Amino acid sequence: MIMDAGEGDETVAPTAGRPFTVTNRLVLSIAVPMTLAYLTTPLLGITDTAVVGQFGDAAMLGGLAAGAIVFDLVFATFNFLRSGTSGLVAQAFGSGDGRAEQAWFWRAFALAIAIGIVLALAGPAVAWAGALFIDGEPAVGEAMKVYVVVRLLCSPLALANYAILGYVLGRGEGMLGLFLQIVLNGANIVLSIWLGLVLGWGLEGVAWGTVCGESVAFMIGLGIVYRRFSALPGLSMSAVLDRAALKRMLAMNGDIMIRSFVLLSAFALVARQGAQLGTLTLAVNAVLMNFFLVAGYFLDGFATAAEQLAGRAVGARQRKSFVDAIRLTGLWGFAMSGAVAVAVILSGDALVAFITTAPGVREEAATYLPWAALTAVSGVLAFQMDGVFIGATWSRDMRNMMLLSFALFLAALFVLPGLYGNHGIWAALHVFLIARGLSLSAMVPIRLRQTFGPPA
Repeated sequence: MIMDAGEGDETVAPTAGRPFTVTNRLVLSIAVPMTLAYLTTPLLGITDTAVVGQFGDAAMLGGLAAGAIVFDLVFATFNFLRSGTSGLVAQAFGSGDGRAEQAWFWRAFALAIAIGIVLALAGPAVAWAGALFIDGEPAVGEAMKVYVVVRLLCSPLALANYAILGYVLGRGEGMLGLFLQIVLNGANIVLSIWLGLVLGWGLEGVAWGTVCGESVAFMIGLGIVYRRFSALPGLSMSAVLDRAALKRMLAMNGDIMIRSFVLLSAFALVARQGAQLGTLTLAVNAVLMNFFLVAGYFLDGFATAAEQLAGRAVGARQRKSFVDAIRLTGLWGFAMSGAVAVAVILSGDALVAFITTAPGVREEAATYLPWAALTAVSGVLAFQMDGVFIGATWSRDMRNMMLLSFALFLAALFVLPGLYGNHGIWAALHVFLIARGLSLSAMVPIRLRQTFGPPA
């Protein structure tokens, strides 16, 4: 916990590293729980839609969908509070510096609370801007505004939960991360059903259910972390507010934020280009992108493992562990993505039929299904390398390679759809994913020598 100034100003001083061996078991102990944790997220969206759908009000459903888009944009922007914290804590954990782990957590926690307060106060403005962006019918806009304003009230707690999860994952505690996500999403689901459906509050009840769910997860998560810290030597406020450390964290977070903006822009452009080819193509691509998103949940589990193990190896100064982390998370990532791709190809038609009853969409989707299935394979390196570079805190390279890949994507998106229609759009998406993975992979040997020195 934080003590008065004057104690423990050596918080970020390096200590002897902790040698460790990267094994399949270690990789899976992080990746499997977090894959399960990420897979609980879609259940929340399905539950909210089902609750609101019971009221038979199209405007209410539209407000929920529009509000979800706004929150995807807002909260994805601040995902660095999770990923950046994870990388920094992983390095402190690898070096055996428990005081630095605490310091990095409290810095991220304070930043999360500060940003969250600003978002909560800016709720009406965000809701107004969101309604202007969506440009839907007045009833939809009003429903969305109510949902957004209520949900933004819990921004400080929601963003603090990012920091808590980042600390937990930075230490490689996959099962604890799974527990916290189950608490968060489970409480959210139960309370949204109770407030929205049982008490009849509708869309506003779903929003308050999310506020309460974030509050429950915050109290439990912070309680676990604080109890752990209370058994350790305290930190001085000056150590937590160390200028060099804060500058490093903010620079890294800025790089990750830019990367997230560019990533969201790429996916938005895929949707936009599909719309240019007609409503049917737009609908088909929206359905098929669900397969990519599901594959992403599996790949995110191994990216999280790469993140923690790479950061831990850098902190421990263990070159072999770093290389082994890349090798094993890559092997498991390709194995998992291959399995997902085969599953989508074999059962994709049935899954499309489950998602939509429109005959035209079903028929057209079958044509482009292989493209969607193979995104899992072409995206492996992109996901894994993101994890490696975040864990190693090589954020500038990650930002620069994202910008380079985005430029290649724009070129492909400009040329290929005109030649091959919707096949060209999907091909451009694959170009983007492959370019991200290969460009980052090409940087690894350079950064490896700079970080660990020449091979022994």
